[in-house]
Amino acid sequence: MHIEVVGQGPALVLIHGWALHGGVFAPLVERLSGQYQLHLVDLPGHGASGDDATPLRLPHVVNAIAAATPPAVWCGWSLGGLFALHAAATLPQVRALAMIAATPRFVRGDHWPHAVEPAVFQQFGQDLAQDYRGTLERFLALDAIGSEHARQELRTLRGMLIARGEPAPRALHEGLRLLETADLRGALPGLGKPSLWLAGQRDRLVSAHAMQAAAALAPGAQAQVIAHGGHAPFLGHADQVAALLQHFVAALP
Repeated sequence: MHIEVVGQGPALVLIHGWALHGGVFAPLVERLSGQYQLHLVDLPGHGASGDDATPLRLPHVVNAIAAATPPAVWCGWSLGGLFALHAAATLPQVRALAMIAATPRFVRGDHWPHAVEPAVFQQFGQDLAQDYRGTLERFLALDAIGSEHARQELRTLRGMLIARGEPAPRALHEGLRLLETADLRGALPGLGKPSLWLAGQRDRLVSAHAMQAAAALAPGAQAQVIAHGGHAPFLGHADQVAALLQHFVAALP
């Protein structure tokens, strides 16, 4: 698995969302690499890990990342949040957890109303087989829609999508399956580590209400909402997201 290391200081592992790669965090790298050692993960089947056949499943991926990184704060965006949360719940080397536009459960279910219908991810999976590039384009549009900087963010995401080669169809299907089925809510009450939950106020995929509900389940968690932010708030509101991450990490014991 490809993991790019940038900067010096306390270690911070960054895990990207569906269909993209670690390069999407460029705005945070620009703002944080002077203070932190950033470990930018390309998940299996994505970016420079395109030929990595590791199954896109929580324990497989988390263990591979942990074997290649030092004790660190783990930060996950969207799909990447599931890996970061699983790591925080199972590995002692994870110092703390930061979730950006991510929750323990991405679809609606019992006592979890603030999420998308399961059919959303099912439909994306069906569409991939018939219109691979069109399906990716529609998903990127969901990432950006609602943000006050939506057009600029969508252009950035489109460029990032192909910057390191197109993601492997196998990995995309496995990622959608994970988004559709994962439910890590049970890990939150006993998490035992500091956590920060950053939501975009205008996010159409992961609502701020869902992130606040998740944070309420984790003792000592902090929840912040990025005003006017969409599903990728670190693109259009990079200064604010970076400042919140810096404040969170600096306060860790």
